[in-house]
Amino acid sequence: MISRFLLGLNNQGFHRLHYTEWGDPRAQRIVICVHGLTRNCRDFDVLAQALSADFRVICPDVAGRGRSDWLEDKEQYGYPQYCADLTALIARITAESGTPGVLGRITRALSPARDAAARRIYWVGTSMGGLIGMLMAAQENSPVRKLVLNDVGMVIPRAALQRIGDYVGRDPRFASFDELLAYQRTVSAPFGPLSDAQWRHLTEHGAKRHDDGGWGLSYDPGIGQAFRRGVHADVDLRKPFDAVACPTLLLRGAQSDLLPREIAVEMTQRGPRPRLVEFEGVGHAPMLMAPEQIRAVRDFLLES
Repeated sequence: MISRFLLGLNNQGFHRLHYTEWGDPRAQRIVICVHGLTRNCRDFDVLAQALSADFRVICPDVAGRGRSDWLEDKEQYGYPQYCADLTALIARITAESGTPGVLGRITRALSPARDAAARRIYWVGTSMGGLIGMLMAAQENSPVRKLVLNDVGMVIPRAALQRIGDYVGRDPRFASFDELLAYQRTVSAPFGPLSDAQWRHLTEHGAKRHDDGGWGLSYDPGIGQAFRRGVHADVDLRKPFDAVACPTLLLRGAQSDLLPREIAVEMTQRGPRPRLVEFEGVGHAPMLMAPEQIRAVRDFLLES
């Protein structure tokens, strides 16, 4: 795994975006894995390692999370900014991939269109990361060639958004790492049956040590600003979902409240008509650490 940074642009200026990279940088198949609302790129370490033999894997920290910069204007935390930042990421990683050295530069100069077409962008998105992927894949001339939606769909129920709004942006503080670990296991219990080592991994990479020695969460509390205005209705994204044309896989935690089963089934009958795979004993959202979850993603991405 390699950590890298690039610059994004918002209405206050430039901000740094962090991402991890796995696999052969020359690989023509590139998987972009994007995390959920309060999470970070290290959620995908297990999946990325499993995919790295066959793909180049890129896992970004969305602005305000992980090691990426926090935005001064909290109103900029939204999908237009996220899509713009990840478009810049795609531009960088596709420019970097391909045959290295002088031969690669000659090849790209002689046939830039063929070189660009050879690179295939596959998207794996959990919750918010899936919504970003859906919006990107729905655009004209989208570079997204395959899409994995992990426990998120074309309708987001108001009740689920209200539940998320109850904790996001609160900035809790803890006297010790163990207290933070216990909190993480409680609020994230819907992730399903994870090992002690997996819980510790998720907590360590989502933790922030404060100057007073206390512990907190590493995301900007400002991302919760939209929730503080209140959630008044379901979010309906049927229009962008129906515009997605690439092969799509829909993953669902069988006990998920963010992706009700009736919505998931309806999705299989419209738009890209995704294949639906459900995981028992999991709510929102499958962490893509269990062997059967990894296998579902890997098998789909390897299909011709």
